[in-house]
Amino acid sequence: MKFRPLFFIISLTLILVSVYSIFRWNFKKSIDFSGGSAWQIILPDVSENSKIENIFKDANVSLASITKGDSQVFSLKFENINTDQKNKLDTSFKAIDIDFKELKFETLGPSLGKELLKKTIYAIVLSSLVLAIFIGSRFNDFTFGASAVIAMFHDTFILIGSFSLLGHFFGAELDSLFVTALLTTLSASVHDTVVIFDRIRELKRQNSKFNWVDMANTAVTETINRSVNNSMTVIFMLFALVLLGGEATRWFAAALLIGVVCGTYSSTGVAIPLVLFFKKQTSKTQ
Repeated sequence: MKFRPLFFIISLTLILVSVYSIFRWNFKKSIDFSGGSAWQIILPDVSENSKIENIFKDANVSLASITKGDSQVFSLKFENINTDQKNKLDTSFKAIDIDFKELKFETLGPSLGKELLKKTIYAIVLSSLVLAIFIGSRFNDFTFGASAVIAMFHDTFILIGSFSLLGHFFGAELDSLFVTALLTTLSASVHDTVVIFDRIRELKRQNSKFNWVDMANTAVTETINRSVNNSMTVIFMLFALVLLGGEATRWFAAALLIGVVCGTYSSTGVAIPLVLFFKKQTSKTQ
């Protein structure tokens, strides 16, 4: 715990970078949030994006983006279209490439995207309130609940900021899978934190004369190997999915990877120092 100032500097730096990225570059949103149509197709004989752009121009459909992946897979995003326009595009693509194949087509209105965003915010706020009350009541000390929730928001904000950076430099998008990873991060963040909290409670019962810093150091020392080993088993799997997984799951795995790493760090580097900070402030007022 003597490194508490260093932990706060690291966290503050990550948060400031996240804030800068969000305000500077915003996010690259999928149709889950922005609305529109997304189409994944295979065009083995097409190497230039200009041919695809010309087809959409002739069909009078506004094309937002073209992303080329492995094995001649093209991911297209454009405005919502009707059945006749879709059939016309199919015919045009088959004309330039007889091996044309559709992998996925989906469309979503902007109102549904706004509804998904609203429900995500509600879920985060509701889960935070419940966790703060539950942890505080279980440990008979609401500084534990407050610290756990602040650490959880710390991880959540860094994950959101990291996807702003990844979206700007690598094309990562915010979609419904990212929402799933975000909510999973809330759980991963609190899990290790509660383990350390429980060990602090046990030490307090064994020797009430322990000061809070000594108890925190002892609790972290006794649990850190378990926490890191558990996290590494997940991190190795997610890292493999990021490197070797398909396009559909790569950024989902990346979001989970960032969330697990942040959650493992924040349990020791954010939640416990916050408990000590609150205890110090409480002792000053008594």
